[in-house]
Amino acid sequence: MFSVALKGAAISGSLIVAIGSQNAFLLKSGLKNNYVMLVATICFLGDVLLISSGILGVGALLHQAPLLTKILTLMGVAFLCWYGLMSAKSAWQGNNQLSIDKKEVNRNWVSVALMTLAMTFLNPHVYIDTIVVLGGITSSLNFDEKKWFLLGSLSASAIWFYGVAYIAKKLIPLFEKPRTWQVLDSVIAVVMFSIALGLVKTLMGS
Repeated sequence: MFSVALKGAAISGSLIVAIGSQNAFLLKSGLKNNYVMLVATICFLGDVLLISSGILGVGALLHQAPLLTKILTLMGVAFLCWYGLMSAKSAWQGNNQLSIDKKEVNRNWVSVALMTLAMTFLNPHVYIDTIVVLGGITSSLNFDEKKWFLLGSLSASAIWFYGVAYIAKKLIPLFEKPRTWQVLDSVIAVVMFSIALGLVKTLMGS
């Protein structure tokens, strides 16, 4: 069974590590020292919900609800484009800098939590990876094997999200320079628009 857990960690880890809106937001929250552990925890709990649903068989429901899938995809495109525009604007202006103003950080924890929830649940790729893909991979496993696969998957998720949160803090000195922020914001904007474009192509091909 341990080998099943390792398989779950390897497969789920490869899906989670792929750069996306959620990871970009987590990294940026860590660099801003802006409730990064809250962000990491919400990301992880989102994986607990979605990966568990996929592995335990809920993934088949999306195959039977194409209209719901299209609606989720459109919402994801709109959200990713908005966030991409904000990042592109920040990169163009070049006035972003590392600010650890305790007052500013403390009064924004609700908005940080809401943004993390949006990054987690408004991205259709999250459902495709965690529910459809993992649900398909584990469909032939028995219940005990699924439990071990789930344990491996969630272990990989926890290590990744809390690891990024920890590493981001170590990068704070590098991001005291506005130029570094410009590069990061530019990369984030490209990632957001790329994901949105991919979703549009998926919609047009469906």
